[in-house]
Amino acid sequence: MGGGDLSSVLADGLSRVSGRFQGHLDTRVAPVAALCRHVERYRGKMLRPTMTLLSGMACDPRGCVPEAVTEALVTVGAVVEMVHVATLVHDDVLDEADRRRSAPTINALKGNEAAVMLGDYLIARSFHLCSTLDQQRTALRIGEVTSTVCEGELLQLVHRGDLALDEPLYFDIVERKTASLIAAACELGAFHAGADSGVQKALSEYGRLVGVAFQIQDDLLDLIGEDRLVGKSLGKDLEKQKLTLPVIHHLASLPHSGRLETERLIQTRAFDNGHRHEVTPRLNATGSIAYARQTATRLIEQAKASLEALPASPAKNLLITMADAVIRRDF
Repeated sequence: MGGGDLSSVLADGLSRVSGRFQGHLDTRVAPVAALCRHVERYRGKMLRPTMTLLSGMACDPRGCVPEAVTEALVTVGAVVEMVHVATLVHDDVLDEADRRRSAPTINALKGNEAAVMLGDYLIARSFHLCSTLDQQRTALRIGEVTSTVCEGELLQLVHRGDLALDEPLYFDIVERKTASLIAAACELGAFHAGADSGVQKALSEYGRLVGVAFQIQDDLLDLIGEDRLVGKSLGKDLEKQKLTLPVIHHLASLPHSGRLETERLIQTRAFDNGHRHEVTPRLNATGSIAYARQTATRLIEQAKASLEALPASPAKNLLITMADAVIRRDF
């Protein structure tokens, strides 16, 4: 598969995604415009649109050339990023978080009501943008995955404070609320590049596995990350009594008396940023931090294996590199 300089083609494509994102949020309602400008900073890594563009280029016989980044791929990239940013705005309300990307959250600046409405506005605009595509399948898929994300968030809300939450339920929540959108981003990239159903399925599986590993790493950072690197409010999972994989493994590894002691600690202490490190020695003692890391590493290896359905190309190589980066990141 031929092509040009992947880095420049990808950078140009992401610039077009950003332009489409910003342009579709353009409004003459000044307060809404101000909120949209602030929420621009939420788009840090642009993981999802990057995977959309790379999936498309990896499936395009023309290779890594500017023409492979079609208008449809740019639109899909903007749509998935808009849905993602909407979930971040809503998550900050649910977690009562006051910082994201080292800046105040929308709810910290303007209150929960404004944040909820802005999240709804972003989702509405994403559906409007998606409807500009010729293929109805894309709009149906985005609608489906957005519903799945909401199901995952609601499932997690219902089980806040549920100290009996087990690994199968944790993975069900994570696959819905995080992995499903990443899977769709990769799948739709392949679809709009004309890939057959088998390749689309392989890229969807790649995105799903990367998404689960990404969330495990995010959960670890919430427990043991450094504020200056992560750039958002930490310790929120334990503060809200949301059990994540390291804590689930820790509780399952303990004898009854030890489990009761940890459960009491979770229930009686507010694990905000000043207290969250108290639990780390307990998790290390049961090998729970290492277990979560090993699980994420295994998922990433499976994700990379799913790309065997693709021909060799620079775009495929970068998808492999991005998968490895998920479990190495510290922010």
